[in-house]
Amino acid sequence: MLQTFVESSIPHQKLYSGAPFPLVLTPGQGAQSLGLSHLTQSIKAHKPWLQSLLHRAGAVLLRDFPVTTASDFNDVVEAFGFAELPYVGGAAPRTKVVGRVFTSNESPPDQKIPFHHEMAQVPEFPSKLFFFCEVEPGTGGETPIVLSHIVYERMKAKYPEFVQRLEERGLMYTRVLGEDDDPSSPIGRGWKSTFLTQDKTTAEKRAAQLGMKLEWMEDGVKTIMGPIPAVKYDESRQRKIWFNSMVAAYTGWEDARNDPVKAVTFGDGQPLPADIIYDCLKILEEECVAVPWQKGDVLLLDNWAVLHSRRPFDPPRRVLASLCK
Repeated sequence: MLQTFVESSIPHQKLYSGAPFPLVLTPGQGAQSLGLSHLTQSIKAHKPWLQSLLHRAGAVLLRDFPVTTASDFNDVVEAFGFAELPYVGGAAPRTKVVGRVFTSNESPPDQKIPFHHEMAQVPEFPSKLFFFCEVEPGTGGETPIVLSHIVYERMKAKYPEFVQRLEERGLMYTRVLGEDDDPSSPIGRGWKSTFLTQDKTTAEKRAAQLGMKLEWMEDGVKTIMGPIPAVKYDESRQRKIWFNSMVAAYTGWEDARNDPVKAVTFGDGQPLPADIIYDCLKILEEECVAVPWQKGDVLLLDNWAVLHSRRPFDPPRRVLASLCK
């Protein structure tokens, strides 16, 4: 029998409760030479099984399948049949490529993008993310991933009082946006592309729908979000998760307009303890898995289970993304 998908092992995986992270699928015997249409048909036919793998592992890497272009990747995303989530309220500068496919964060290659759940700082965030490696990096450029409940458990064990305060008060995020995109900044999305409008009144309405306050400035706008929860409960897996952008904001939301220490506070406005933030960063690094990208890789992440980041790289590198409700 022809097997489209076979579970495989790669050197970088970790085991959690006996389950590999990420789970890796490669073409089975006889399936290597089959084309993209066979892959998309197989995804449609095996969608419940693939979803169960994602639910169990949190991350699934499709490797060595015939996915070579952005258009191919869009076909793979469409085959899964998840509803698209428009990128409204996110911080990263991105460009639409084709269909449901965007560039991933376009910040400069020498910059590291810290660990975060996608759009954790806004109420409507994607439940699933796809990444696709169209051009593999010269060196570096991995997208490290880490299981959120493991981070929560380690932080709770080490800093119970801090975590309790975080659960009680939540977090407040503040970010200053220019009018237009600033490609030199990892959080350089201007207000016009953040809210998909040229009109300030429309921007205010869209911000209000996200629960975000706007304070207009001479050359941009200050956005204030929160207090919103820093820890969520994952109903489907019955566990608490470290669902926030605390470390990302505190260590990475820095550019000409933004001071990262002011970018995130407790929900009551009190400052966060720097030593604990940096220790959390250390825990994230210790627990993460960083699989080097290969051309054609498709990585599917459950945004309820996994935080991701980006390491600096030497060009070329082109990794594309798609967000799902």
